[in-house]
Amino acid sequence: MTSQLATRLREGTQKSHTAAENTAFMKCFLKGIVEAVPFKKLLANLYLVYSTLETELQRHADHPIVGKMYFPEINRQANLEQDLAFHYGDDWRSQLVPLKAGQVYVDRILEVSNTDPALLIAHSYTRYMGDLSGGQALKNIIRSALNLPSDRGIDFYEFEQLPTIEAKKEFKEKYRHALDSLVVDEDTILRIIEEANYAFGLNRNVVDELEADLRAVLDPHVFELLTKQDREGSTERHGHHSHAA
Repeated sequence: MTSQLATRLREGTQKSHTAAENTAFMKCFLKGIVEAVPFKKLLANLYLVYSTLETELQRHADHPIVGKMYFPEINRQANLEQDLAFHYGDDWRSQLVPLKAGQVYVDRILEVSNTDPALLIAHSYTRYMGDLSGGQALKNIIRSALNLPSDRGIDFYEFEQLPTIEAKKEFKEKYRHALDSLVVDEDTILRIIEEANYAFGLNRNVVDELEADLRAVLDPHVFELLTKQDREGSTERHGHHSHAA
């Protein structure tokens, strides 16, 4: 009997997922409004989040639950390092300043890794499944909006070991199957779902903190027009075949 964790995670996080897609920052993003400064800050904070998450997932590679959800072929840290070097220059490390929300995000990953490692699965799920789904549409929006070269600046969204749509789809099925195959009790399932909802909130707080940078470069009336209407959540619209950025 499977845990049905994949389905339960999708259904149990739909509201959080929709809320994440309806931040002002993401509404502008999805309409092609991408500004260089907040985007660079977003990449910097994602780097801090992913480098922490991937270090902790590797640390627990022998954990009976976490180890089964550790897939180093989808790691993002090295790709983000390339992006940061492109956007900030060779001295990018000296320019990394976490947002307040970004530091809270990193601290939470470290906390669960040290106290309840199974909850790292929630953070892995909310990040990587999004990167492999909605994130793939975002890379074309970003490249066009920032006039980036075809092969630089958004390596974050490139999965070299999953180069085709089919390969990404197969991996997502593999990932869901691995979730369903985990031997976990009901209490652990509920804790993972709760943590996944919290992870969506942590991500939402990061982009909310970037909203001021976006407002600073947009006409207030334009900003209002771009952000006043909520959109239907992608998980609600497309079921388990979709996942937000």
